[in-house]
Amino acid sequence: MQIKSFCPRLRKQLGFTMIELLIVIAILGILAVAVLSAINPIEQINRGRDTGSRSDAEQLISAIDRYYAMTGYYPWNATVGDAPDLAWQEVGTGLVGAEGMCPVLYRLSDMAGAPSPDCDAEVGTQELKVSYVNKVDKTGTYNSLMIYHANNSYDSTYVCFSPQSNAFQQEAAERFATGLPEDYPADAVDNTEDCGSEGNCICLP
Repeated sequence: MQIKSFCPRLRKQLGFTMIELLIVIAILGILAVAVLSAINPIEQINRGRDTGSRSDAEQLISAIDRYYAMTGYYPWNATVGDAPDLAWQEVGTGLVGAEGMCPVLYRLSDMAGAPSPDCDAEVGTQELKVSYVNKVDKTGTYNSLMIYHANNSYDSTYVCFSPQSNAFQQEAAERFATGLPEDYPADAVDNTEDCGSEGNCICLP
């Protein structure tokens, strides 16, 4: 009889009341909110996208530099001696420089699948993979790249994008505060249409 009367008491002591469970759940909820606030997942996602855009811009600039070193002219020019400048333009398979010329990205990658019959006489340098071309050709929600080159061949080629994260927006603002090169694209500053709500693009190099 003593054992039977003792077991129910033991089971009762080992259990949790509903109030205790609610208190624990409330504490866990508060901790979860605090952690999410500190991490700011939206900012982390945007920062990851900006990092990807920076990597894409670096790849494109490197491909353009290699193309110029090999041919003596830029991929938006038809031949040596053409004016090297390129206005502020969105990067994509529709980006064409001289009339009747193959699109820039096809010249830098593989000519297969290029929409213009004029491309049949050319061979792509394959500096860029086809998967890269498909990604940056502004499909879906990709943060498009803008390309710019001033008047002289010794000017820098800039590839710019609109920063989505607070960290990259601050980086752009700090760069402008320290002074910009003379050949820096004017459209990368105070341009809320292409460079986001802050109006400042991240431009490489």
